[in-house]
Order: sequence, then C-alpha cells, then structure tokens
Amino acid sequence: MLNIVSIKATDINDAWHQLILNAPDNARLFTIDKGSYVGQQRLEFDFINVQITHPHTRPLEPQMPQHMSSTPPPVADGYIDEYLPYLFTAEIQDNELYTYGSRLRTPIDQIQHVIDTYKKHGYRNNQLVMNVGSSIDRTLDDPACLQLIDTRIQDNKLHFYVYFRSWDLWGGFPSNLGGIQILKEFMADEIGVDYGETIATSKGAHYYGYCVDLVLQRSMKDKLKREI
Repeated sequence: MLNIVSIKATDINDAWHQLILNAPDNARLFTIDKGSYVGQQRLEFDFINVQITHPHTRPLEPQMPQHMSSTPPPVADGYIDEYLPYLFTAEIQDNELYTYGSRLRTPIDQIQHVIDTYKKHGYRNNQLVMNVGSSIDRTLDDPACLQLIDTRIQDNKLHFYVYFRSWDLWGGFPSNLGGIQILKEFMADEIGVDYGETIATSKGAHYYGYCVDLVLQRSMKDKLKREI
C-alpha cells in the first residue's frame, strides 16, 4: 500500500524541515533505473501533500538548525532572485531546450492570461491552470519536473496548487517554491488580491543519495526504516 504523507506547515522553511523529519520513517531508498541519475540511489516518498499557510513569510530560504550550523543551507541567500528569470521569462539559453518560463509564456502567455481573466470575469473560475508539462516531454532525457500550477481565488486571496512529477527536496524544493511564491505575489498584486496558501503535491519527491546522511543528521535518526 502506498504511504501518503501529508503535512501542514506555516512557511517554506517549516515545510522543508518537516519533510526531512518525515523522510527516515516514510521514504524508500532505491536505485534509479532510468533518468538523469541512473544507477544512483534515491530516498523517495510514495506521495506527499504539503499545505503551506503563509508561504510569503521571509526569508524564503530555509535556515539550518543549530546542530547543523556547519552545513551550508540548501539555498544560498540571493539564489531565488537569480532563479526568477527561469520562471518568469521565455528566454532560453543555448544549452537549454526549455525553461519553466518558456512553457508558461509561450506560445500563450499563461501568466498574463490568468491575470486578465480574473480581472475581467471575476474570481469564480476553475479553468485557470497554468501548464508546464508537455506531451513532447516523453521524448526528452530531462522532462519537466514541474507539471502545473493551478490557481484559485478564495477569501480575496490567490492560492496556488502545484504538482511536481519529480522533485529534489533538498535544494529544489525551497528554490522552486520560493520562486513560485514570488510569481504568486506578482500575479496577486496585478489582480488586486492578497497572497494565499500554497498546496504542493508530488509522487516523486526525493533526496538524492548524497543527501541521505544529511537527512539522518537533521532528523537525528540512526537509520532509515524503509528500503526496496
């Protein structure tokens, strides 16, 4: 039976730490058969659902606990600002096939479309989901991890519902959610509503093998409970 892990967190920092504390007992250690890290080990949850009630809380970057003060944080100060063009713009570098921003901005500017539709037609709309995943991903060695950002305005707040096909929980989780939060704030300001919650889900949320010792150190556990 699949082990579904659901957590409720106040901010991105809290969510990041809660997932680490859950990992030794609830994630599975296995070897990757295909993909970017074939042959390497990965510690992966069967499925996670993360509700973050105040994702706008600063700093967006997780802070390391005292007993790991010598370990660099997963996201350096200022990195999320550097990440924003990858999410906000359609620009693609010579070594890139796509970016999340290129999928969101072309061939239709989904970000602007969502903003304009909420402003013109009101808030009771279940159609305003922004798609990142594409059918062409089936042919790529590195398909998009982020698949969609769904939206809802409830209680005059813009909420995001985010789904990741595969998700690096150590460094990717805070940088992704930090950037997505800034995107939400931009869109909410344009629409004229407040900042809402983020609900994030994934069936492939994981820690790469090199992070397993760090996960055990942070959670103060001696070993993992589940292996396949």
